[in-house]
Amino acid sequence: MRENWQSRKGFIFAAAGAAIGLGNLWRFPFQAYKNGGGAFLLPYLVALITCAIPLMIMEYAYGRKIRGGSVKAFSKLKKKFEVVGWVQVMVPIIVMTYYSAIISVSLIFMVYSLGHALGIINWLSNPGPVMGMVVGSAENAMDLGAGISIYILVAVIFVWVCNWLIVRKGISGGIEKMSTIFTPMLMILMVIFMINAIRLQGAAIGLEALFRPDFTKILDPSIWVSAYAQVFFSTTLAVGVMIAYGSYLHEKADVVNSAFITVFANASFDLIAGILVFSTLGYLVNDMGVEFTSFGTGAGVAFIAFPIAISTMSSNVVIQGLLGFIFFFCLFIAGISSSISMLESFTTAALDKFNISRKKLVSIISIVGLCGSVCFASYAGFNFILDIVDAYVGNIVIAGLGLVEVILISYIYGTKELRQEANAFSDFKVGKWWEYLLRYFTPVLLGVVVITNLFNLVTGLFNQDMAGIISNIVFGWGTVVIMIGASVIFYKRKWTTNAHQ
Repeated sequence: MRENWQSRKGFIFAAAGAAIGLGNLWRFPFQAYKNGGGAFLLPYLVALITCAIPLMIMEYAYGRKIRGGSVKAFSKLKKKFEVVGWVQVMVPIIVMTYYSAIISVSLIFMVYSLGHALGIINWLSNPGPVMGMVVGSAENAMDLGAGISIYILVAVIFVWVCNWLIVRKGISGGIEKMSTIFTPMLMILMVIFMINAIRLQGAAIGLEALFRPDFTKILDPSIWVSAYAQVFFSTTLAVGVMIAYGSYLHEKADVVNSAFITVFANASFDLIAGILVFSTLGYLVNDMGVEFTSFGTGAGVAFIAFPIAISTMSSNVVIQGLLGFIFFFCLFIAGISSSISMLESFTTAALDKFNISRKKLVSIISIVGLCGSVCFASYAGFNFILDIVDAYVGNIVIAGLGLVEVILISYIYGTKELRQEANAFSDFKVGKWWEYLLRYFTPVLLGVVVITNLFNLVTGLFNQDMAGIISNIVFGWGTVVIMIGASVIFYKRKWTTNAHQ
């Protein structure tokens, strides 16, 4: 008997938690900032309507109909397409190996914040030395002898233990219970931090930089590509997560409304993150006379700029430390809620095909994933290899899988049947416009995104030195080859369950 979500609320919180992650906190604000500010919001909204919502409805509806994860979903279309399902669920496993390392830094900073509150170490006003100690340094991605961060190594073990404990208990016993508590907590805490950030002196400078529209950029194709890439990155589509979550929906669940709520909850978090990040950076620009990009455009925003901002919220060391703890706890929860969905994506797919217990399977995946994460606990891994792997998986594999998924499901299973499935028990019905989007509009747009990203990665190699070229080939294309190779191996294994019949 297949598990079901025990409540719609639990499902929505789990799906929203899967979509909301650390990437929202830095990726959306800086994508908007460098792509026309307020003008970026138009292509972003168009991408939500033409890509995120149609695909979310499709994945929920098809997952519920098939009652299985990506592997079963694609094997039902045609046996040979099963390999596409395996490539999909390989993505979250690869992403988890380095995503866990990033989550680990938030965990380490939680501990340091408590140390700050207890007067053991005063670091929030000057987080650079602590960050440097934690992540170390290396000359390039090939500098594997630079060393390993014992801080990240210990923390990443804890992160994988958390993943293992939650996912091994299943949908209702683990993921739903955890998500029902922590997803709303995360949202409430982030809104509180956002409101506080708006009150900081100089916040208006940051908000103007973020939202001031530069309509001269609106016709630039790269902005539209960036908007679609952001939506794909942010909503966790095309990697088996939402198909797996949809497969546990009750047969009379409201698919359409659930998809809209999930997408717009995630988009709201993007905007909250944007306001929070740039209000804080506006304060720092005003107070320290630095540029908006002084703290980087990646994880540096959360791990360098925010400790400084937190230290200004109060002159009391205890309060500073507690605020720091709460903030990095938010980051930790955002990371865990996404990582458990990634682990569940592969787990659901494997359980459909192989006769193995959930607990044993999750234990095996967790051990293998932890071994992979050790690579990113190294100085070269965290500072260089992580960015390379993320670029290739995110820009080529995920977008490519989205293109393949929408074409195969739309043209083989059929958009008419999908629409009937989605509308069957939904209060709000989707019309034929949804079918046209899936069959024509969305594939063309995703095709442009895939070709553009591939072109940028290949041409980008010519601007790098020999170490950079070798690193991209070994860790970038090498990861893609490993994912496809492993997918073929799993595809060729015999089914030991009756799920494919």
